Amino acid sequence: MKVLNVAEKPSVAKAVATILSRNQGLRVREGRSRYNKLFEFNYSIRGQHCQMVVTSVIGHLMELEFEDRFRKWHSCDPAHLYHAPVRKFVPEDKLDIKRTLEEEARKCQWLVLWLDCDREGENIAFEVLEVCTQVNRHIDVWRARFSALIDREIHESVQNLVRPNQLFADAVDVRQEIDLRIGASFTRFQTMLLRDAFVLDFVANDRNLVLSYGPCQFPTLGFVVERYWEIQSHEPEEFWTINCSHKSDEGTSTFNWMRGHLFDYTCAVIIYEMCIQEPTATVTKVRHQEKLKYPPHPLNTIELEKRASRYFHMSSEHTMKVSSWD
Repeated sequence: MKVLNVAEKPSVAKAVATILSRNQGLRVREGRSRYNKLFEFNYSIRGQHCQMVVTSVIGHLMELEFEDRFRKWHSCDPAHLYHAPVRKFVPEDKLDIKRTLEEEARKCQWLVLWLDCDREGENIAFEVLEVCTQVNRHIDVWRARFSALIDREIHESVQNLVRPNQLFADAVDVRQEIDLRIGASFTRFQTMLLRDAFVLDFVANDRNLVLSYGPCQFPTLGFVVERYWEIQSHEPEEFWTINCSHKSDEGTSTFNWMRGHLFDYTCAVIIYEMCIQEPTATVTKVRHQEKLKYPPHPLNTIELEKRASRYFHMSSEHTMKVSSWD
């Protein structure tokens, strides 16, 4: 039996092929796309001998767009875009990947989808499924679910294949269509309405100006502006703290004041003088408490990007690049 395996990007395809083949008998050949190689090796799935072919796409294989008669800005009223028909198609720069999938699918009995295990990955899986089933209606389609590119995960995943989830893919289709309709209609509307109402010195040609709108773009811009206003309106204010420490042969102990800090200088000075006048402290209570440190929870992509940006000042693109398995 011949099995076509499709991953979401070339590095994942290479990792899956290397792990499953144990880097023995692994053959590499070129596909129609020079970035998406094909890896071949022998393997057993549920006791059945298989000839495995592993390749990849590069993210989404298809795009969503309005039909041609609605694509020109003045072809219709922006409000009509909420009802205009849309279509999903493979763009020009992905046609070589599509042809590779079609050629390989014709010769295979199984299709195993190794896309990322989230809704976006499920949607890409159904894009691959659609291309492959158009040329081979009898191909048996399976989904590999894994959380890390490590030996145990990959081997367990291929031995416990499941069916792809249509509902997850449909959810992404709905989100994409909503984004397209709202973004296109509002972008056209506000650009045509406001382009002639303002003189913008930083734009060389006002006729080429696009005032874009997006369902995610505007809330994000709102967060940025709100934070900017908070920073601009902040007024620094002096405060004072009481610091106390004790030195002995065993080391130094630092005692923290529960109040934290005071904004009243006079009050802080009075408390400080009281401490100086009575320098001997009395221990009133000793409490021992066991503290457990648990391993960190796994991160999803968004949380990973947020923490990398906050702690290491890394961009999203850089974060995804260094976190990818090569």
